[in-house]
Amino acid sequence: MNRRLLTFHYTLKDERGRLIDTSQGTKPMPFIEGAGQIIDGLEEQLLQMTAGEKRAVVVPPERGYGPREDDLVQKIPKSRLPVAELKVGDQFQTGPDRHAPVVTVMAIEGDEVLLDANHPLAGQSLYFDVELVTVRPATPEEIAQVSREIVD
Repeated sequence: MNRRLLTFHYTLKDERGRLIDTSQGTKPMPFIEGAGQIIDGLEEQLLQMTAGEKRAVVVPPERGYGPREDDLVQKIPKSRLPVAELKVGDQFQTGPDRHAPVVTVMAIEGDEVLLDANHPLAGQSLYFDVELVTVRPATPEEIAQVSREIVD
């Protein structure tokens, strides 16, 4: 398959219209189609656009970060955590592997900590304003780089 490299600008807001993230003021974000670098629901929309086009995109949880899963919220002893100082809202990776889950501290109850391994945006519809900046064939080097990142 001849993969394409696309670049885009985005502004992401939650359902209340609060800003979550934006690429404005920086370089456009690149991704290679089909490489799993961005959420499915956003990639599907960008692949239907032409360079220079702007669009408002709503991504439902199922095509974004998935539904919230209650079994990903657990209490564990503080002594098992890799960090000494904790406060509610802190986030940390659960292991040295860059693919290890990131957890959020939901509550601290004595010697136990309530951790949530759901993605912070799980269960939410995502509201994007996007502009597709460029579309071009991906080079073999770019495809190889993405393949290395997936394996690492």
